[in-house]
Amino acid sequence: MQRSTKRRAIRSAAVVGTLALALTACSSGSSSDTASSAAAFDENTEYNITVWAWEPTIQQDTDVISAFEEAYPNINVTVTNVGGTSDTYTALSNALQAGTGIPDVAQIEYYALPQYAIGNNLTDLTQFGAADLEDDYTTGPWNAVNQTTNTGDSGIYALPVDSGPMALFYNEATFEAAGIDTAPTTWEEFYEDAVKIHALGDDYYITSDSGNDAGFLTSIMWQLYPDAFQVDGSNITVDFTGEAFQEFVSIWQKLIDEDLISTSITGWSDEWFKGLGDGTLASLPTGAWMPANLLGSSPAASGDFRVALMPSIDGTAVNAENGGSSLALLSAADSSNAAAAYKFVEFVSNGDGATLRVQGGNFPSLQSTLDDADFQASTGDYAAEDLLTYFGGQEYNALLAEGAEDVNSGWSYLPFQVAANSMFADTVGQAYNGSGTTLAQGLSDWAQAIADYGNEQGYTVTVVE
Repeated sequence: MQRSTKRRAIRSAAVVGTLALALTACSSGSSSDTASSAAAFDENTEYNITVWAWEPTIQQDTDVISAFEEAYPNINVTVTNVGGTSDTYTALSNALQAGTGIPDVAQIEYYALPQYAIGNNLTDLTQFGAADLEDDYTTGPWNAVNQTTNTGDSGIYALPVDSGPMALFYNEATFEAAGIDTAPTTWEEFYEDAVKIHALGDDYYITSDSGNDAGFLTSIMWQLYPDAFQVDGSNITVDFTGEAFQEFVSIWQKLIDEDLISTSITGWSDEWFKGLGDGTLASLPTGAWMPANLLGSSPAASGDFRVALMPSIDGTAVNAENGGSSLALLSAADSSNAAAAYKFVEFVSNGDGATLRVQGGNFPSLQSTLDDADFQASTGDYAAEDLLTYFGGQEYNALLAEGAEDVNSGWSYLPFQVAANSMFADTVGQAYNGSGTTLAQGLSDWAQAIADYGNEQGYTVTVVE
């Protein structure tokens, strides 16, 4: 996902209370009820659908909306940007609780989908033929939109609109100045490179991590131990004991203890982009949606940045997703609009809108786009000379597409992941602020906080120590 808006850490008390509504709101009207009552699409009927989205290519006056309304002249689309991701979820949960002002379509990140699907708040798209699209998408995004409600109804509760297979974005000029010829292929090599880069000066770091956002560490769990969250109906197991993940935790703890990563620079801040631009923050392990953000916010590094596959414990090519989002139909919205709303979702996810969005800088979830020679070379329909220049002529999309093929299978988000993530900064995040808390202790505290919250919501949560 291209993050032109900043995803900020959601603080605990207020957000946990608000997002808990998503687990219970509208449970009286299930997605199956909406599915059975959705009227068939009629090209002679005029429809007015509402969409809540934050992503720049899905806004009112964009090529995507214009192209859709040209293709479907009987469907009028009103897009509202209610804010960033956390603002969207708060507003969505409030609307569901109130039972009014509910949009037909909402953009929801993959990690947040379970929290809305579990309460029967989303419409199963199988009735519209969504199951036939399975082979069109890469594994991670497709698995993410397949969910199960608290009444045991399994289905396809959204369609992917982008993806975020991870990669290591690194400043080749800074690496070379530190005597490093190639990007690290293991996390131990990443540590060794961090020592060399910090030797360039006290303000040089291989990367930054302030511990305020769960996204990075949960992606590392996905990469190295995808069984961290095991969900079986209402029974949940939280297990952070995987050997490879624990090796990573030990390495990351050394990086913190030896002041080899910046723990004071917050992601998406002006200082962060400045460090990425001047090379003092030498790399960034993150999702494949990052290139346009670097180009727009760290232009001084043009020509210096390169892309490498993610490091792993033993150098094996294994990866995870970081970010990415979907479009879902709200089950409590006007069911007479559902078929038209699905036409919009399919157009943006799998039709001409998907191509327009990639041309606008988004990273695709469609396998055919990832395999496209023009996409991989940033030529033809996907020409991006400015980004090719930024990455020194490297065909960076080819490598990002390779990373998408390496995404580990078997990962599950919690059915209340949004609430769980809001507890991260107050538990794991304490290991970054000099409080004396270790990452191991912070992870243990987070696991217990997750268990306490889940048990309060009616789940049976077991923590593996």
